[in-house]
Order: sequence, then C-alpha cells, then structure tokens
Amino acid sequence: MDADSIDFAVAVWREEGQWLASALPARVATSMDELTKALRQLPGEGGVFGFVGVVDEYFIVVREVAGSARAMISDGAAILDWVLAEEAADVIGLDIDDDDLEDFEPVGDMSIFADFGLDEDELGLLCRDEDLYPDQQIKAIAKRIGFSQQLKSVLRAN
Repeated sequence: MDADSIDFAVAVWREEGQWLASALPARVATSMDELTKALRQLPGEGGVFGFVGVVDEYFIVVREVAGSARAMISDGAAILDWVLAEEAADVIGLDIDDDDLEDFEPVGDMSIFADFGLDEDELGLLCRDEDLYPDQQIKAIAKRIGFSQQLKSVLRAN
C-alpha cells in the first residue's frame, strides 16, 4: 500500500489526565507493523490510539497498550481490497470467509473504546452509518470520548 492512499494518520493518547494528539506521517500508516512501532514510541495512560483513514472508504483504529495491539476496522469488506485492512485483520486474529464480509459492517475489537465511555453498540452504529465518511466517523468518536479539539487541531494542520 502506498502513502497516497492514506487520508490521515493520527495518534491520540492521555497524559496526566489530558488528551494529546499528533499527526503521523502517511508512510508510517501504510503497514500495521510500522504503525504499531510508531505508537509504541508514545506515552499514554491506558495506551495509545492510532487512527488511519484510507481513501474515504474506511478507517482503522489500533490501540497499543504495553506492547500489545488491539484493532478494529470500520468496514470489514475493506479486507478484500486493501492490504492494510488485511494486515489489521491479522492483528485482530480474524479468520473470516470472504462470503461473510458485508459492506459497512465493522469487525475487530468493538470494545476498543469501552473504558473511555464508548460502548460496542454505539461504535457499531457510527461505523454502519453510510452517510458518514471515515473522517466524520472518527470526529464523532473524538467528540464522544473527549478529544475533539485535539483531533481538529491536528487535522487542520495537515
């Protein structure tokens, strides 16, 4: 996968009770190995989240906590067309039959934000909303969890 396919890549974490966000270079977000390595370099109370938007089609969230990665993909059908989504499926440990994948059906660790107040059902509803682009879905997640301003600042700067 090339960096031109990456719409945005952002790391978000908490430090001393405050949310912080930083843009990640698109080249880092072209593979799950590089993405998780970059996230491991950042501090974070409760881990570090990596958000990657891919060509207005889907997003991936990775949560790196103490050398262990959890992940979810906003649209499981992306696994069929995108190497990054396929790599994320490996991180998740998904063994999905191609016939089981449906458009706008999120896959992976849907409880990835649960300890920050966003449960599986609400995350699923956001991901299934066909009227929202991936960046809008992530902005809704950020608003719900409380890092909306930090995310806006990073996305505006890019």
